Amino acid sequence: MASRRSIWILNGPNLNLLGEREPGIYGGESLADIETRCRETADKAGFELEFRQSNHEGELVAWIQESRSVADGMAINAGAYTHTSVAVHDALRLLDIPIVEVHLSNIFAREEFRHKSYISAAATGVVCGFGPMSYVLAIDALAARMDL
Repeated sequence: MASRRSIWILNGPNLNLLGEREPGIYGGESLADIETRCRETADKAGFELEFRQSNHEGELVAWIQESRSVADGMAINAGAYTHTSVAVHDALRLLDIPIVEVHLSNIFAREEFRHKSYISAAATGVVCGFGPMSYVLAIDALAARMDL
């Protein structure tokens, strides 16, 4: 039996506090709740799922590098590093797989500094503004892009 394809979902700083942190912007679901949704969606689409979160830029970069040999697609919510990290951008440019940039809120309807993304230039596409459903849409987009 052939092994299932793998999607990695990486989450950046402060996303471990979802459900507590600014629920008016990010909603009331925890990151664990979102992970459960993602696992259900990935399983239905026939994917293995690697789901991780870190508050540390270097750890995210290391995980992106690690994914090079095992991931078939990636969704990343880099949190604030979206707007500041050339290192995350450069690591993503090393990947030869579809990448979806994910945001819970519509970053273009928020503060001006959030309108600039270093991730977008390395991503296949962007999903933002749909709350936790943004992650599900990203998995669906990856599946479509990978012709599953």
